[in-house]
Amino acid sequence: MTEARGSTGQRDGSGAVRRAPGTPTWVSLMVHGLATTQEFYGALFGWEFRPGPEQLGPYVRALLDGHEVAGIGQLPPDHHLPIAWTPYLASDDVDATAEAVRHCCGTIGVGPLDAGPAGRMAIAVDPAGAVFGIWQAAEHLGSALVGEPGAPAWNELVTQETAGVVKFYQAVFGYTEEAVVSADFDYVTLQVDGRPVASVHGMGQALPRDRGAHWMTYFEVADVDESVRRVIELGGHVVKSAQAGAHGRVATVADPEGAVFTLVRSEG
Repeated sequence: MTEARGSTGQRDGSGAVRRAPGTPTWVSLMVHGLATTQEFYGALFGWEFRPGPEQLGPYVRALLDGHEVAGIGQLPPDHHLPIAWTPYLASDDVDATAEAVRHCCGTIGVGPLDAGPAGRMAIAVDPAGAVFGIWQAAEHLGSALVGEPGAPAWNELVTQETAGVVKFYQAVFGYTEEAVVSADFDYVTLQVDGRPVASVHGMGQALPRDRGAHWMTYFEVADVDESVRRVIELGGHVVKSAQAGAHGRVATVADPEGAVFTLVRSEG
């Protein structure tokens, strides 16, 4: 399940690597209570924090053992957007990618705009309504750790059906796909240069109506059941109890502001 690395191989001083276009490179969360959210994830994952680009408003980068793994920002008081983890997909030209999104019936909600010397970004919405980011790296290449306990491990698009939305992402990012051949399981793996980087899960009528199509971030943990207990102690709640999955033990939880994410103990 661990995210594939980008093909260009350029690393920065923190160990991050410049990833190939279409590869998830960063995850970010916008919340109302920045300080309390830092406390929650710091206690859950062992994250420490340092300020991020000033152009993004109140924003911090989460560090695990000194390596940047995620970002958390504060929403303006008058913004009442859904609180959700958002993956950023790598691009060599965010403006061209944004134009491709529009051409393929998606929308651009924010940007493209510069995030200081870190890079250039946009927030997009696919035709099914799922929100994702686009990141053109400059100084900030993205997550420096992937698949380690406390770091992102995978990103999955949860939607009603895969066929139409996969065509959108293929047209915008050039993915190839590998589908699970099953009469009752609609699941596609998105690949870059022959390596799996993300997945799309079509849930049909089982898609939660209160959420609609959305991207789900998986965070690796050493012990799923213990992490679930910790989430509850810290004021979060369980969305889907711990169970064995195709790639390891998983549980879906939410933080105190309602941001949903999945804990995973990957096999192998």
